[in-house]
Amino acid sequence: MRPPAEVSVFLLSLLAPGVLYIMNNIPAFQEPLPILGMGMVVLGSVLLLLLLIVRHKTKVDPLFYVFAEFSFTCMVGLTNALEQDGFISGFMSFYIKKGEPHLSTAYAVMMSYWEGVVHFILFLTIIRRMFAGKSYRNLSLLWAGSSIAHQIVFIPGVVIGKYGSNIRPAFWRNVPFFLVPFWAASLLFSRPTEMPVITADKVAAEQKKSLLSRPVDLLLSLLLLGCMALSVFRGFVVLDCPLDFCFTYIYQYEPYLKDPVGFPRVMMLVYLFYALPLLILLTYGLKTPGCSWMLDWTLFFAGAMVQTQWCHIGASLHSRTPFTYRVPADKRWPVIALNVLLTAVPALLALRCHNNPAYFMKPVPKGQTNSQKKKN
Repeated sequence: MRPPAEVSVFLLSLLAPGVLYIMNNIPAFQEPLPILGMGMVVLGSVLLLLLLIVRHKTKVDPLFYVFAEFSFTCMVGLTNALEQDGFISGFMSFYIKKGEPHLSTAYAVMMSYWEGVVHFILFLTIIRRMFAGKSYRNLSLLWAGSSIAHQIVFIPGVVIGKYGSNIRPAFWRNVPFFLVPFWAASLLFSRPTEMPVITADKVAAEQKKSLLSRPVDLLLSLLLLGCMALSVFRGFVVLDCPLDFCFTYIYQYEPYLKDPVGFPRVMMLVYLFYALPLLILLTYGLKTPGCSWMLDWTLFFAGAMVQTQWCHIGASLHSRTPFTYRVPADKRWPVIALNVLLTAVPALLALRCHNNPAYFMKPVPKGQTNSQKKKN
């Protein structure tokens, strides 16, 4: 009897620390080019094992291979985080020295925890639902938002930060991990969204309500405006805005924004140029009935914001961040509160949209039964 696919992927992922331990103790694998070559061989071998795991299946979603392969790298990330924080040793020192030295930064450690715990659980859950014939699109959109946000901060941050002059060949193994999430997201967005049918009368009644008569949506709209203001403000701060309150903020509240590792600066620019337009669109969607795209994009955006904020908050407090760049003790709670707000608002918006989607659905023909399903 074959074990379930998610169990096989879980067991396969547990091999990652063993591979790292072996490489860490064989000098031939500890030079820049052999590290890159061995990494590609290991990932290729994992893909071959995955093909064997599902060879008896008549039809396999190509996203399975993405989620299963990434599950293996999640264990690499978790191993790195645990070693950098001193819980284990003897696994990653060779890779930090000759592979990707930037993985020892506080931001990378928090990123590795996120991958090793949150992404890993997401992958196993998605794979279990995939082979059980259950819907996994919403969970996949959460991952896509999280993964893309991680990549567009991490890779430019390495290049423009203080580690940009010390890029080793192993860094280029990030290229497929940068491209694949975009391909997966395009695949997910091209698939129809399944929504339970809501009667035409109920949809019409919800869509007749103004924003003022929907207190939850009104509050969310105001919070989104606050997130926009914070995104603009911190974007100006990292662009060296000469105004006094910008200078005061970066030196007295969030000095982490000027950490030379580059990640916080890139993140604030991503918020300014990518998150801000999305926040404007989501505010529009809360005001305008029938914007069915809200159901997908709120999930995607929530995944992106929770991931980036986890890394940002954690890195600004982490012991691996130099003391001068950490949030001052007397300003810690106001800064954390602002960042938690920026984390919570997109998540609450996604929850609101999926708990009561009537306002965002296109009008349903009268007489449609509740046993049917409508695809938008």
